[in-house]
Amino acid sequence: MTSKKTLIFQGEMASSSAHSRISNLQNHLSPLEANNKLRSLVKISPQVSEALSNGRAVVALESTIISHGMPYPQNLQTAKEVESIVRENGAVPATIAILNGVPCIGLSEEELERLASLGKSVQKTAGRDIAHVVATRGNGATTVSATLFFASMVGIQVFVTGGIGGVHRHANHTMDISSDLTALGRTPIAVISAGVKSILDIPKTLEYLETQEVYVAAYKSDEFPAFFTEKSGCKAPSRVNSPEECARVIDANIKLNRQAGILFAVPIPKQHSAAGNLIESATQRALTEAREKNVTGNAETPFLLARVNELTGGTSLAANIALVKNNALIGSQIAVALSQLM
Repeated sequence: MTSKKTLIFQGEMASSSAHSRISNLQNHLSPLEANNKLRSLVKISPQVSEALSNGRAVVALESTIISHGMPYPQNLQTAKEVESIVRENGAVPATIAILNGVPCIGLSEEELERLASLGKSVQKTAGRDIAHVVATRGNGATTVSATLFFASMVGIQVFVTGGIGGVHRHANHTMDISSDLTALGRTPIAVISAGVKSILDIPKTLEYLETQEVYVAAYKSDEFPAFFTEKSGCKAPSRVNSPEECARVIDANIKLNRQAGILFAVPIPKQHSAAGNLIESATQRALTEAREKNVTGNAETPFLLARVNELTGGTSLAANIALVKNNALIGSQIAVALSQLM
């Protein structure tokens, strides 16, 4: 026979268990509260914070292109010019980096100067490296995957970069596939890039993005661009023709609560694509040298881009800067169009 005390105890236990389940459910159902806790771990610039609070257009920018993409002071000048383009087109730039272990969303002029002057001594930081750089109070320049993580954390919907990483050539032997692709597959942010770098295997990269359920569209083109050139020989999975159309796609993606990202591939401006054959020839030579020197992993892309720049007498770097600025222009227009829908 069950005693009254036992029944009371069992009732309390059941109540406690139910309360625990409800509490856990509330945690799952309160992403805003969880997001606020995450936000407390990062430093958001006053301009970016105000823009986000007021529903204004914000464009995330990565920082690896500053630290590892070109020498000082050209890197600083380019970073400032890209931010200016974003502002001139009605959006607020949010360059993202980790400084002294603190993730920064939007950099001051002093912070931008510091990052640029430190150059390659700053750790190239992909998503996997974030916790270590923060824990050791290091300095980190964010790649696409890390920038996606922080942009998503604070609610930025549009991210501009030069080109995303992808499936490397000979990946069937090396398994070298950029974490940019998996990050895009699980982060509902629109990335505006000039496609993927021509040093990569573009057909396999497009296949991998399809597997990750990433919506891919070429901007005003039926062909997927190859970073330094307008054409890659690969048909784009889809096509978009205006910033407003891009914004509607992003808006629908958000409202449908899809957890995968979007890639808008913007061809390099025509006046800078003429050198494509020269750059492609230099790329093939650089790839051969990288294999001979056993340059692999996250050291490969900086090596290849630097070597291609040497072999082309600076032509590839000029093209790189031009396409990043063009992406910033288009990305800002998309961000403004999106802000008018939300």
